[in-house]
Amino acid sequence: MEQVKQGTDALFILLGAIMVLAMHAGFAFLELGTVRKKNQVNALVKILVDFAVSTIAYFFVGYTVAYGTSFFTGAPALAANNGYELVKFFFLLTFAAAIPAIVSGGIAERARFGPQMFATAVLVGLVYPLFEGAVWGGQFGFQGWVKALTGADFHDFAGSVVVHAVGGWIGLAAVLCLGPRSNRYRKDGAVSAHPPSSIPFLALGAWTLTVGWFGFNVMSAQTIDKISGLVAVNSLMAMAGGTLAAVLLGRNDPGFTHNGPLAGLVAVCAGSDLMHPAGALVVGAVAGGLFVYLFTLTQNRWKIDDVLGVWPLHGLCGAWGGIAAGIFGQQALGGMGGVSLAAQTIGTLAGVLWAFGAGLVVYGAIKAVTRLRLTQEEEYQGADLSIHRIGSTPEREASW
Repeated sequence: MEQVKQGTDALFILLGAIMVLAMHAGFAFLELGTVRKKNQVNALVKILVDFAVSTIAYFFVGYTVAYGTSFFTGAPALAANNGYELVKFFFLLTFAAAIPAIVSGGIAERARFGPQMFATAVLVGLVYPLFEGAVWGGQFGFQGWVKALTGADFHDFAGSVVVHAVGGWIGLAAVLCLGPRSNRYRKDGAVSAHPPSSIPFLALGAWTLTVGWFGFNVMSAQTIDKISGLVAVNSLMAMAGGTLAAVLLGRNDPGFTHNGPLAGLVAVCAGSDLMHPAGALVVGAVAGGLFVYLFTLTQNRWKIDDVLGVWPLHGLCGAWGGIAAGIFGQQALGGMGGVSLAAQTIGTLAGVLWAFGAGLVVYGAIKAVTRLRLTQEEEYQGADLSIHRIGSTPEREASW
């Protein structure tokens, strides 16, 4: 029976890894549908190559930093327990690779390809694993320090802070280092609109992410005996809450509508194993409203050219999710208990400060050494032709 359980656990987490791997197609199509037509090919290529670079960086460096496990050993040792440690690496890799995928959406349409790939290697090999190891790997004494201060560990079941807030705040740093797209904000104060190129592709990306998210959250249990239907239903309720809030506050704008469920799912990750479904609904609805309000504010008032709104969607909704776990996880609100609002606040702030600071260092250093963004001419031509020498519809373009 023990051998059967080992095999079942390996299969369980492998299926989760495959579901989250599919989410990267969602990242690609969400970006493809949001950017202008002349940058669609670049969106697709970036996500795929980012994932490949992430795989190498996380296998050889990042996973060891986070969990102290090295793969520099013989294949017989790696195959032990049905290769569970390997498929666990695969599963957690898909989380780590979400960091550059998130950043990619913020810096779309003006970032050079090579420098971004270098940033991906550093982020996935070092920056993300250091915080991941502190929270999930029991490394560096972080959880012991939080518990000594508050009486509870920092709880982040599926990565509202570890993955999403970290990715979103790194994304903000990258956006600020790059600056806005050319002619986005004119000297006379006017804001030039850059509407999405394809609402159907945007919706396809959002739906792919939404479906894969149930692997992201539910399979974070990592073994079959810890699987919880509560996580699945809380994810569902947060998705519904985020959708309805976004469609109402966004006045039926399809871009807001399809990002609403993602906002809700980002926020519920941390406490999805603790909350009552009614609490998850509220958390998701607040996240959906937060995204609509902050996306509009950052783009139009603050003039931060975050193309896909990765900072409000992942950075701010992720931070809200980390804190919300300390509120709606309490038994007084129908939750499982065993969580502290103080611990959640400290852990969330630590993630935010680490991500934003590290993002400024990484992208600032790259900017000091080499050119971080396309030239004005390349940007006007579009990343597809400037970098990849082909557009998204080459036959049609050739016919003209």
